[in-house]
Amino acid sequence: MLGARAQGGWRALRRCSSLPRAVRLRVREALGTREAVDAVRVQGWVRSVRSQKEVLFLHINDGSSLEHLQVVANPNLENRDLTFGSAVEVQGKLVKSPHRKQNMELQAETIRVVGPCDIWSFPLKMKERHPLEYVRQFPHLRCRNNTLGSLLRIRSEATAAIHSFFQDNGYVHIHTPIITSNDCEGAGELFQIEASSEVRESAEKTHFFNVPAFLTVSGQLHLEVMAGAFTHVFTFGPTFRAENSQSRRHLAEFYMVEAELSFTESLQDIMQVMEDLFKTVTSTVLSKCPHDVELFHKYVAPAQKTKDRLEQILKNKFVTISYSEAVEILKQASQTFTFKPEWGRDLQTEHEKYLVKHCGEVPVFVINYPYDLKPFYMRDNEDGPQHTVAAVDLLVPGIGELCGGSLREERLPFLESRLQRLGLTDTYQWYLDLRKFGSVPHGGFGMGFERYLQYILGVDNIKDVIPFPRFSHSCLL
Repeated sequence: MLGARAQGGWRALRRCSSLPRAVRLRVREALGTREAVDAVRVQGWVRSVRSQKEVLFLHINDGSSLEHLQVVANPNLENRDLTFGSAVEVQGKLVKSPHRKQNMELQAETIRVVGPCDIWSFPLKMKERHPLEYVRQFPHLRCRNNTLGSLLRIRSEATAAIHSFFQDNGYVHIHTPIITSNDCEGAGELFQIEASSEVRESAEKTHFFNVPAFLTVSGQLHLEVMAGAFTHVFTFGPTFRAENSQSRRHLAEFYMVEAELSFTESLQDIMQVMEDLFKTVTSTVLSKCPHDVELFHKYVAPAQKTKDRLEQILKNKFVTISYSEAVEILKQASQTFTFKPEWGRDLQTEHEKYLVKHCGEVPVFVINYPYDLKPFYMRDNEDGPQHTVAAVDLLVPGIGELCGGSLREERLPFLESRLQRLGLTDTYQWYLDLRKFGSVPHGGFGMGFERYLQYILGVDNIKDVIPFPRFSHSCLL
């Protein structure tokens, strides 16, 4: 019988003998290597093929980097399946590249085609800069386009930065439900959920959940429940709006970042978190994805001068004006609006864009909206004669509203009175309970993730910042 130490050594020896001789590297890792490596293995997809008499050049990419890795090989390694779009595994030596634009290159010893690609029927073509409108036709293939590849890396980094921001500031992440019975009091048109069998059966039957159920339009009310036990909470998940619009501004499904803060009586506290979140996430994306962001700023939206604008915004404090001040600015404007600005009416996108321009093309907080414009849960300012609530919208250049938030009405009598006038007392009895048992002043906000990406990248159509254009005219995946 072998002793324990001997058995451990034998197992280690077996593991070592089974390890592949070549080190597997991702393209990003290979490009970042400073020293030559004798035996490496890189897997990815061919982005270009150039065959000469004495040498074969490939560029391969695995999605880890916008930049491709150049492969230099003997022409004898070429075969008919080695084409643009094919999946390959290359083994060889990683060496310093003689070209200034690339640090390292791979001298291939073997090239194995893992998956061939029919270049004649493949809709993406080598070295062709396809417009976003074109690749939108192919939701199942468009991630292989450079622009969409950059977008997905940016989304990934921005998502991680949002989570890091909240966790670093002591927030608890809450998974709010996607299927819900509340509509967050008019936050948007609803998608109602029914089991497939229910659609075929009589309308007189009971619902699957015993009550009507919908896809969520906001996690706010669920976050408010959690804010009764945790002082700082946030959620980041999908939300749905059944607005029948194919405009460049609307999505049926999008991601929403939402947060609630307990023990706060100041709208300024909410606004500070909104500003800090925006600046922290944007700074992180610019520092971690410089080449991906540059692709958008240089080729997708060069006229927007988005990079310069973002750098200025990150250095300066956001502007704050009241809703009443905003209306007066709009009334005095020389511009003719489609919707006439009047106190007591909601601000339209054209108004929001003008206000941002008027304030110097910087983000603008608009605070204290009319009482009758906003949902029941927003805190009454008890002012007059123009009755307002402690609400805030963050407006940004070229987009309009990016974030919306408010202090929540924590005073039971005020909330009971308003729900009674709206005929919603029975529906929101559970919400009233939150004010009966340890209620505290609190507030929160929400930010549309895709709209945020649309702004920092300068993209005109919001459908170009989502992984899959599911609810477009072209395709439902």
